[in-house]
Amino acid sequence: MTSVGTMRAAYASATKPDEPLAALTVGEQPEPSPAEGWVTVDVRASSLNHHELWSLRGVGLPAERLPMILGCDASGVDSEGNEVVIHAVIEDQQDPRGFSLLSERWPGTLAERVAVPAANLLPKPAGISFLDAACLPTAWLTAYRMLTTQGRVSEADAVLVQGAGGGVATAAVVLAVAMGKRVYATSRDPQKRDRIAALGATAVEPGARLPERVGVVIESVGAPTFEHSLKCAAPNARIVVCGATGGPFPKVDLRRVFMMQLHILGSTMGTAAELAALLDFCVEHEVRPVIDSTYGFSAVADAFARLNSGEVFGKVAVDHLH
Repeated sequence: MTSVGTMRAAYASATKPDEPLAALTVGEQPEPSPAEGWVTVDVRASSLNHHELWSLRGVGLPAERLPMILGCDASGVDSEGNEVVIHAVIEDQQDPRGFSLLSERWPGTLAERVAVPAANLLPKPAGISFLDAACLPTAWLTAYRMLTTQGRVSEADAVLVQGAGGGVATAAVVLAVAMGKRVYATSRDPQKRDRIAALGATAVEPGARLPERVGVVIESVGAPTFEHSLKCAAPNARIVVCGATGGPFPKVDLRRVFMMQLHILGSTMGTAAELAALLDFCVEHEVRPVIDSTYGFSAVADAFARLNSGEVFGKVAVDHLH
């Protein structure tokens, strides 16, 4: 039974660069105390991102902010009974980016309740479940912005997604297919390639020659794949980068960049308006996120272990009602 003034939550009680799961604690934390203009949301579902594992390692989460409730993504019910999806990007002039995410400076979503600015709440479409909605605000929003705002995919016929299997890359495959594009996606894992193909993409091994050059490359791997991304890019193509899970320092042949007039663009997260557009797109095209596995909140530590395993295909979701 939850005591007065506290709630159950999953939080970083320490930071451990080499053992992130050892820094995770599931227990009682204070109830939200919303500031003026902020709203408390009863969380119904959430999902995990690698951001949580980086936080447990201490990346972007200094010791003075501990303990910190983890989690960026959630859907739930606000104080007026509205079903909502939470946009995790909060204006933050103390951060050099101009924003921070829930769980970086303010408590996150892996709790019974979370406080967020009222402007960060979007109506949850009736046709999308709480679990599906909770998978969209980080990985899927990142993929959507990469394809649309940054990648200008409407100007392209074909897309390459490097390292499909994780949340962002899998989302990019599903979204680009739903947008009517020819989609190629790489994975080292034969089983993941089979699953990618089932989503409507042409699955290939890393470094494989494509039958055509593509107008947009979705790049989250970095050093191991970037040379391949450059070689697969058509003239004036956009290579959109949201991460570097395989290493941040690729070798770049600048001759190819200027001769092919390539655009290398950074991208992270997305705006509330882009999240609203993504929700509308999912309803219109009957798109739903790929969920690797779902855990009850009582098993949230197991959810973290699953994410940390490296075997995930899609999103790891958490049902807060179980």
